[in-house]
Amino acid sequence: MIILSRFLALTVLAFMAYSNTANAAQTFVGDMEEYRTRSEDDTLIEIAHRENLGYVELRAANPSLDPWLPGDNRKVILPKRHLLPDAPQNDVVINLGEMRLYYYPGKGKPVQTYPLGIGREGLLTPLGTTTITRKRNKPTWSPTARMRKEDPSLPATVLSGPDNPMGVAAMYLGWPLYAIHGTNKPWGIGRRVSSGCIRMYNADIRKLYDQIPVGTKVTVVDQPVKTAWIDGRFYVEAHPNAEQADKIVNTYEDIDYSVSDGELSTIFKAAGAYKDQIDWKEVRKALRYRPGYPVAVSGQLSETSANNTAQEPQQKIVEKEPIKPAPVAVKKVEADDIQPSKKPWRKARTQTPANQYVDLLDVNG
Repeated sequence: MIILSRFLALTVLAFMAYSNTANAAQTFVGDMEEYRTRSEDDTLIEIAHRENLGYVELRAANPSLDPWLPGDNRKVILPKRHLLPDAPQNDVVINLGEMRLYYYPGKGKPVQTYPLGIGREGLLTPLGTTTITRKRNKPTWSPTARMRKEDPSLPATVLSGPDNPMGVAAMYLGWPLYAIHGTNKPWGIGRRVSSGCIRMYNADIRKLYDQIPVGTKVTVVDQPVKTAWIDGRFYVEAHPNAEQADKIVNTYEDIDYSVSDGELSTIFKAAGAYKDQIDWKEVRKALRYRPGYPVAVSGQLSETSANNTAQEPQQKIVEKEPIKPAPVAVKKVEADDIQPSKKPWRKARTQTPANQYVDLLDVNG
């Protein structure tokens, strides 16, 4: 009787796990896209800006491309599908591990997501929960005492305009000296270069500014590895950690992509009742290369076999199929859509070695 009770309990848990994976309201946002370069001006930093992606995530998704001279008619993976972080799905969630913000507007409206620039080593963006305490359109910027000590040439205050590191708008957090704001250095998005504040492209902060009221909760987590079930398959999305992301900015050499026990434990727990059906070689591959987009690491779950576990306890719950990568839709971009660049980084790119380019970034704010 005890054995039967335990078996029934396991069967119920297995069915609940399948139901949760198959019927979850939303586990991801966006879709993968593919782009073909059409111009010698198509540097990855400009493609990232144009496609609303961060630099490191685009670089991680395309490690074989030269970021400054990728060449003509080269395939560029645009990692626009994102698994939702393991955090409350309401208000604002910031995942430092992927340098990305998620906004849950509620009332059946779709999740919005935007790339970020975050705090650099020694001036990290804090983790935890806070709120939006005030907002300001066209903010002024006042360097902190630390900033002025490091750079005595900094003025006491910078008014709104093209020289203001706060960009076009700011939403101040309950943590003193921290804010979510725009930037006058768009090439810092998708990098760890700020003094702890959370930077956004100006176009993105404009979209959020009117939507998010004062008092909105902000949850900050650090999850470079995420998991989710999509259409019955188990997916892993692995991003470079902080140290790896810093190295990616300059070079792909000497980057240690070792797999931590914590990352494997997270995936093992998320797989739940189906962990024996996961292809762990594919998991390790995803963690080894960390492309920053979801990768399928299981076959297709079968609802029928899940329902039949009570009658056939030895029956496989997964119908084995070849593991397929996350679906990629080809993004068509016409040549006329690419205009000659007037971006401020064009001159800097041609005059500065790529591995020193990060020194041009404004690390204030």
